[in-house]
Order: sequence, then C-alpha cells, then structure tokens
Amino acid sequence: MTPIYLDYNATTPIDPAVREAMLPYLGEWFGNPSSSHAQGRAWADAIEDARGQVAEMLGAAPSEIVFTAGGTESNNLAILGTMTREASSTARHVVISSIEHPATIAPADFLERQGYAVSIVGCDKSGTVDAADVRAALRPETALVSILHANNEVGSMQPIREIADACHEQRTLMHTDAAQSAGKVPVRVDDLAVDLLSIAGHKLYAPKGIGALYVRSGTQLDPVLHGAGQERGFRPGTENTAYIVGLGVAAELITNGLAEAQQHMQAMRDRLHAALASAMGEGLSVNGMDAERLPNTLSVNFPHIVGQELLERTSDVFASTGAACHSGTTKLSATLAAIGLDESTARGTVRLSVGRHTTAKEVDRAAQSLFAAWRELHAAS
Repeated sequence: MTPIYLDYNATTPIDPAVREAMLPYLGEWFGNPSSSHAQGRAWADAIEDARGQVAEMLGAAPSEIVFTAGGTESNNLAILGTMTREASSTARHVVISSIEHPATIAPADFLERQGYAVSIVGCDKSGTVDAADVRAALRPETALVSILHANNEVGSMQPIREIADACHEQRTLMHTDAAQSAGKVPVRVDDLAVDLLSIAGHKLYAPKGIGALYVRSGTQLDPVLHGAGQERGFRPGTENTAYIVGLGVAAELITNGLAEAQQHMQAMRDRLHAALASAMGEGLSVNGMDAERLPNTLSVNFPHIVGQELLERTSDVFASTGAACHSGTTKLSATLAAIGLDESTARGTVRLSVGRHTTAKEVDRAAQSLFAAWRELHAAS
C-alpha cells in the first residue's frame, strides 16, 4: 500500500503548479538576471514578479523581500546581520527562546563565542513563551530578539505581536522565524509588527534550497556573504531564478487558498487525534494541547513504548519522533526538555503533521496502523 506521509512539518512536496512554473527556467530559459540583453531582463522580471507574490503573502512591500537559500540562511542573515552591524556599539545582547530551531540556536551560540551576550527565555508546559519573560530579559544593550512564530515539534504559536511591541518600546529589533507557520496560518508582517521574518520554501510546497527574509524598510543589516550587489547587497550571488519563481507561485497559492487549507488541515489533525484517542483511551497524551497550535500538528505521547520502534513497525506511516534513543538511553529534543516532559514519556513521543492534501482515508488508516503497532509493542514490553 502507498505509505501515508504525516511529516509535513519536516518538508512538503512540490506543488504541481510550482513545478510547472519552474520547468522553463530549468531548460530553454537560462539567462543571467544581471545580463542587459533581452533574456537577462526576462529573468530579472520573473524574479521581481516572484518578489511581489511573496510580498503579497506577507503583507509587505516587494522591496522588503530578500531571497535566500532557505530558512537557515534567512535566520543567519537576520541574526548575524543585525548583531555584526552593532559590533562597534554597546548593543551586543540578543534574546532567544528555549524552543528555537537550530537555525536560530546555532547563530546565537556563534555570537556568544564571539563575546556577545545571549539570553534564553523559557516556555510553559504547552510550549508557549510568555511575553512578560521576554520583556524582563531586555536590557538597554539588547539589539535583537528572535522568537519563532510557531514551534516545529508541538506546534505552539507564540505571542509575537506582544513581544514585538515590548521590543519596540526600547528600540530593539524583532525577528521571527516563520518557516513553520507560513502556509498554515496567516503570517502578516504588520499584524506581527516584526522587523525581520524568515520563511523556507520547502515548508510551503516550494523546492528545498530557496527561502526569503523580510527586512522592514529602514532596518539596517550587514550582509553575511560578500560579493556583487544582488538582493540589495544583502544576498550577493547570481539568483536561483527557477527556485525563486517556484517560491513565488507557492506564495500565490497560499494567498489565494490559505483559509480553505487551514480549515482542512485542522479537520484532519483533529480526526487523527480523535481516532487515536478512541482506540487508546486515556493512555494517549498530547503535547501543547492547551496552547494555540498550528492547525496541522499533533505531538502525541504513546505510553510504555519507544516512538522510533513504533514508527519502524508502522512502515506505512512516515512521521517523526521527539526523542533520540540509543543503547537504551533517551535524549530529549530541546523542545520536549523545555516543556518539562519527563524522559519516560518523551520516549514515546511521535510528531504527526498533516498537509493540505492529506485525506480522511489516509488519516483513518494511519490511526489504525499506529494503534495496532502500539498494542503489539506494549504487549511485548
């Protein structure tokens, strides 16, 4: 039987409309956007069309969109670009949260090794950061706060607008990593009041290897890469036109169909939860259940078993675990540790994430398969 893909938070397939739009730029259309001849101008126009599509999805101006190679590069440009800009000043402090993606944690660690100060704000048991805690972490020398919009493991949404307002009261820049939320919930830069915002193409039905950083007009950054003047000098190098076109079409699909997709994903997530809960009773628990969550994300704890062993036994379901188990020991993810999940519970954590094309039939089959595997493992334990 065809495997059931429930790992959309890890990556999404390329939408057929996205692939179709990209194909000419992978074949007969091969010009350099910086060339002055007709083909170069046509490629440059295609990039600007895509910039407008991404801007419309985010409620931004096209001039505020910088194309990158993905969410990781966008986060690095936002964080390192801000802090190196302030290197000669006293503003050498950055605030992040305990549930960030490694693409935020690693740049922050790098800055700390360079002598910058980094503060890490915790979260509650549902995976939600308290804006008051961020406010308390701010200092006169805080240059940047970077808090993700939605956690990729438990799906918890963060109070970005409230945090941004606190930042702006003392002229601190606010960045959010929206790679996991864009395409699942509305992401509008003015509603969030952010200065910088990252997206990743492969999380929203565009290819891997393309992303964008929103840079609010007037926000000052130093480039992380150095070369020619493409992307206003923020991201030099010949543009990946085919992938940029693909990201633009993916953004347009979101602009035109987000409400319907959001409703469908939530219905499929809730159907999956209901089916598992009905089969397993009170033994099944859900991480982030009390938080505002992404509509597609279900982080569940299967009792008395190891999540990786469960997924290995259900070869027809593709999903992710929340803890790595080696030689009888368990290493919790940073998120599961931050929400205070105990090791025995975390051993059985599985992240199930549906997509906009997930069907009720797939959800029902997945629930049956997961329950059957859990029952066998539990009986053997």
